[in-house]
Amino acid sequence: MSNRTNKDSPDTGRRKTLRTLGAAAGAGVAASLSPTLFPRAHAQSAPIRIGAQFHRTGIGASYGRWYERTAQAAAKLINDEGGINGRPVELVVEDDGTDPKRGAEVVEKFAAQHNVDVAYGTLFSHVVNGSAPRAGELKLPYIVVSEGYHVASGKLNRYVFQPGITDVRSQVISMAPWVASNLGRKVTMIFPDYAFGHDHRDYFSQAIAAQGGEVLELIAIPPTETSFTRHLPRIARDTEVLYHVMVGPGVLTFVKELGQHFGSQRPEIFGFIDSLEAVDLKTPQLEFLEGTYFWEGYPRYAQPDQTEHDRFYRAAVSVDDNGASISDPKDVSTYAHMFGCWETLFIIKQAMEASDYGGPADRARFVEAMEAMESFEEGRNHPQGRKVFDARIHQCFGHQSISKVEDGRLNVVHRTSIEDGRYEAEADYTTMPL
Repeated sequence: MSNRTNKDSPDTGRRKTLRTLGAAAGAGVAASLSPTLFPRAHAQSAPIRIGAQFHRTGIGASYGRWYERTAQAAAKLINDEGGINGRPVELVVEDDGTDPKRGAEVVEKFAAQHNVDVAYGTLFSHVVNGSAPRAGELKLPYIVVSEGYHVASGKLNRYVFQPGITDVRSQVISMAPWVASNLGRKVTMIFPDYAFGHDHRDYFSQAIAAQGGEVLELIAIPPTETSFTRHLPRIARDTEVLYHVMVGPGVLTFVKELGQHFGSQRPEIFGFIDSLEAVDLKTPQLEFLEGTYFWEGYPRYAQPDQTEHDRFYRAAVSVDDNGASISDPKDVSTYAHMFGCWETLFIIKQAMEASDYGGPADRARFVEAMEAMESFEEGRNHPQGRKVFDARIHQCFGHQSISKVEDGRLNVVHRTSIEDGRYEAEADYTTMPL
């Protein structure tokens, strides 16, 4: 793990001030502190422009559609309540086609053409990896709503953050003990053949080994695959747990073909809801999933112990108790992920208010304000649950849910603690120059 090297730097005092102010923002008192610490006359009519990089097309389109809806709902609430530093929020939406090269072009466009203050929203890990280097070169804060370990790994740059959603490494290490104790220890993994899938491959393999288990077979699937029958015979005969995480337009086909392959004789199955995000569990031929288990970042179906914050959030993003659009029950949301867009936009607001952000010249102050944050309490702005934030790796840690398919819906059977998913930081972005 890298050690901090800036403890004796000239701006230590300012960092301490920002940490104090970041904590104050979390307590709701930043507005009374920041004018004194960071005096500035804001142009009240000039909007805060946030570059919203969404996957409107490509294999991430179902996510992009709901990411955009969620972001717009959060922006509306922020604007209804006075905006950020008295200025309205304007989302400048660009489609990256779920393509890494196009993602970098979108970042360039945000900076050169749209003159945005920050960029946010990207989900697919290969797009984050393709876009983040350009954001760093442009010194454009780039706040992603992805899940890969790419941010926390330290391989990106100081301008990239993932504060509103947990990463794959944290998710899998928190759940491996439950999987090993309740489902089995001999595992076959099926995953997409790019960075996100590789994180599952690497970190779940390590996590199940730590529980005395082993991965018998690793089956990597090309991200554009539309039929999976040729891959399924590779599933090891003595598999106790089939671990699957698939994304893209072929996910429904994947689950159907999996059912055809096994019939009534199947191992225990543990999947990431990515395999069925935006898919109605009552779709014909998905009966095969009855009794199987899924990871959910945020439970799609309203649970018996539903919080008032979840009720508020569902209403704001127009999602019913089954996780579908209120206006169209066939339009199923990407509920396990899209909350990250809601929570991240409120984190951006908090950091801008903590640093008294006035414009692009204050981006370094904004970055330091983000790094000053330590935790986000469960509430209206963070309905998924409490999170802690590690400034060294620009990554948050939170709760995970394991749900069981019962009567065509997902019922939570286990919720991890934050500590279950903590790991030792392997980098320190705060030592990098701004």
